[in-house]
Amino acid sequence: MEINIHNAEILLSAANKSHYPQDDLPEIALAGRSNVGKSSFINSLLNRKNLARTSGKPGKTQLLNFFNIDDKLRFVDVPGYGYAKVSKSERAKWGRMIEEYLTNRENLRAVVSLVDLRHDPSADDVQMYEFLKYYEIPVILVATKADKIPRGKWNKHESAIKKKLDFDKNDDFIIFSAVDKIGLDQSWQAILDKV
Repeated sequence: MEINIHNAEILLSAANKSHYPQDDLPEIALAGRSNVGKSSFINSLLNRKNLARTSGKPGKTQLLNFFNIDDKLRFVDVPGYGYAKVSKSERAKWGRMIEEYLTNRENLRAVVSLVDLRHDPSADDVQMYEFLKYYEIPVILVATKADKIPRGKWNKHESAIKKKLDFDKNDDFIIFSAVDKIGLDQSWQAILDKV
């Protein structure tokens, strides 16, 4: 599939399935902790500065944000998890919204699950990965912020993440940096392989 990444726009924000786009375009969802770098990942892939709004305040995305890419593919940015300043009831609401999308959306082809290369996956990261495996949703695991670690230590961090997640070797694992553009081509390759 040839995609013109410059032809990308935010399409709509949805709180439930009645708001989802009604067509059969393939969708790739992006999930991760609030400050893992999801917006930077989307902006890097689409070569844009701020199509997805990056924020100093984690927990900014509160709806499912659908991005149209060249009328051939959509990215769906789901609310970041694990952010403490949100009330329990609000978190539960996000949880239901994310679960409804991930388990029922026929357009969904895969989930890019983002973790921070510098740290062991959190309990929420582990839970998300197990959830995706349980529902047999294809996973592309992207470890962000690689520029913050010396290259010689990447393998050690990758091993620690894989161990903590009980990583399935059939899934893609990509080391990524929005700053240095590391992992950009592999990310696109993995995404296009799924659609």
